[in-house]
Amino acid sequence: MSPLVSDLNPEQLEAVTLPHQSALILAGAGSGKTRVLTTRIAHLIQSGQASPHGVLAVTFTNKAAKEMLVRIGAMLPIDTRGMWVGTFHGLCNRMLRAHHQDAGLPRTFQIMDGADQLALIKRLAKAAGADDGKFPPRQLQWFINGAKEEGLRASQVEVHDDFARGMAELYRIYEQQCNQEGVVDFAELLLRSHELLTRNEYLRDHYRGRFDHILVDEFQDTNRLQYAWLKQLAGEQSAVFAVGDDDQSIYAFRGANTGNMRDFERDFRIPKVIKLEQNYRSHGNILDAANALIRNNGSRLGKNLWTAEGHGEPIRVYNAPTDFDEAAFIVNEVKSLQAAGTPLSQIALLYRSNAQSRILEHALFNAALAYRVYGGMRFFERQEIKHALAYLRLIANPEDDNALLRVVNFPVRGIGTRTLEQLQDDARRQGSSIWAAILQRCGIASNPPERTPGGPARLSEPDRPKKGIESFAVLIESMRRACEALPLGEIVEHMLAHSGLAAHYRAEREGAERLENLNELVNAATGFVHETEDDSLAAFLAHASLEAGEHQAGSGQDALQLMTVHAAKGLEFHSVFLSGLEEGLFPHENSRNETGGVEEERRLMYVAVTRARRRLYLSFAQSRMLHGQTRYNIPSRFLHEIPEGLLLWLRPLPQAAALRDERQVRLPEPGSLSSGRMGQGVPDVPVFQDSATRWRIGQNVTHAKFGTGVIVNCEGRGADARVEVRFRRSGTKWLLLEYARLMPADA
Repeated sequence: MSPLVSDLNPEQLEAVTLPHQSALILAGAGSGKTRVLTTRIAHLIQSGQASPHGVLAVTFTNKAAKEMLVRIGAMLPIDTRGMWVGTFHGLCNRMLRAHHQDAGLPRTFQIMDGADQLALIKRLAKAAGADDGKFPPRQLQWFINGAKEEGLRASQVEVHDDFARGMAELYRIYEQQCNQEGVVDFAELLLRSHELLTRNEYLRDHYRGRFDHILVDEFQDTNRLQYAWLKQLAGEQSAVFAVGDDDQSIYAFRGANTGNMRDFERDFRIPKVIKLEQNYRSHGNILDAANALIRNNGSRLGKNLWTAEGHGEPIRVYNAPTDFDEAAFIVNEVKSLQAAGTPLSQIALLYRSNAQSRILEHALFNAALAYRVYGGMRFFERQEIKHALAYLRLIANPEDDNALLRVVNFPVRGIGTRTLEQLQDDARRQGSSIWAAILQRCGIASNPPERTPGGPARLSEPDRPKKGIESFAVLIESMRRACEALPLGEIVEHMLAHSGLAAHYRAEREGAERLENLNELVNAATGFVHETEDDSLAAFLAHASLEAGEHQAGSGQDALQLMTVHAAKGLEFHSVFLSGLEEGLFPHENSRNETGGVEEERRLMYVAVTRARRRLYLSFAQSRMLHGQTRYNIPSRFLHEIPEGLLLWLRPLPQAAALRDERQVRLPEPGSLSSGRMGQGVPDVPVFQDSATRWRIGQNVTHAKFGTGVIVNCEGRGADARVEVRFRRSGTKWLLLEYARLMPADA
């Protein structure tokens, strides 16, 4: 047996040594799929079945393509530089460069990245007189790229109403301008390459004759056009070797089509799907949990991961009273793992949404634990948060030139570069701030507001339509006056509503995550008041600046890894914390309204679980701050789908005495794992009642005198039963149930 294949397991060996035929390799997480793919290429070349130039291998990232070439070069004494190994976009670019005339492109055609494409769309939409509100540039960008990924030109897009007709017309204008300038976007590379092969029989036959073997990595992530392009390249004599895992298909929002795997099985008449099920990464309990979860999805090709490494430790589950307690628990456990010898770089903290990182980063910062946000930015460094903080800085101090220049024309309000240059010149001559120069030019007074009893502030400038810089000045003055008497959390809410930031991101096709981050900023402000009892905007801005400082770990420093579950795909760690396992958060609330949405969320959960090698923590919070208010949450359905025998439940001790029913159990503090319970079901929420109403911790209530609030604690029985309520404006108070006359907030 060749040394190339001598240490492969039976299924890997079968895949690598297949005869000349198309094949579908169903490769589970941690089953060695990259090894199988690269070894298959090396085997084909070493055995004389293919030459290095007769192989085409497609990956999804440049990093994966480079790794594949390095591995092939290490196995065989060949020069890999001329091999066709790369991403879809990279290989299409190579083909179009070689045949630019046939493709209708100039020899020196240029490729636009996403930012360049958006800039061109904005310019063309403005020139066409398109309304930004009706046709947001980012939504138009998504529309164009989506149409191209479906293989549709502007003339082929179906229009059923005026909006679709307008989008199609702007797509036509964009298409025309790109042809005129000789530029292409990323989606165009694939579409034009597909069109080239479709209409040019000579070139199609040439490439079909050249590439006897086509190998595709991460096949579950291909979209319709990518699959169509592969079919154009595959001739009667071609063998297509597709490797993928339908259980790890988590990119439907990018156009990935899991149906391609079943279509491939049918279109290429695959006699047998080879399943790689032996996992070399995780212990058995982790794999058993992953298998149990994913069995709840329908339409799977089906596989069952297993390992020879033994069962390992139970999966630890932590039921936190609040999101702050959840973060504190994670910090304590990370410290324990670090003290036991696990490097921080081998510990990952995963979350479903980027907005969740804020409270976790805050806890890590306070604990002086080094961390690194993988594949993204820290909370206070994100673009939308910086914009929001700039508006807040202007509310606190409009003389802040840096803050003003950041948002003076964001969202766009028609203030040109020339106007800003003139204002800066005026400020330099006067020795003043830009804000002072704006007020002088617009004739707006920045005096204390005049208020009518019970009414809003009255601006001193004339009541007439305003545009550009004057509109901006009125906006800032209005927000400053309106926010003078508001609590900190409501200041942030008011700013988001009136600055236009929320509306701007709401109009973006992919702005949902940025909106979540902005809502988390409201939570940050509200939590800051609870934590410090300081309601001043200046103090909160100082806090934000400190947490946005250089606290993320530097290059090469041992650091905890923070990331979304999407970003974690392809990675593995000794220990993994998965936080926020609550209905509406994971699975995300948006998934309920999308066909197949919950199944994709479950695949995402499957990916998260299989990142852990030795230890896995799952946590959720009974109450979490959302939109500046405390909300009660129920545990994620995914927790119920894991067999109880695999779980070790770690219940926190309440910070104050709490009323529980007869099933109350006192369990160990976080970190005390030896006395936890295996197999305990999802714990019940504390429930208690007065003569007419059942109440629970986390429930929103109203009181005639103190207003709205949330129940955070309770104690006593019968006539002595009392509840602790955190009122939004009146602070925290203990109330006897018999006399409190509380009402549910939705009554």
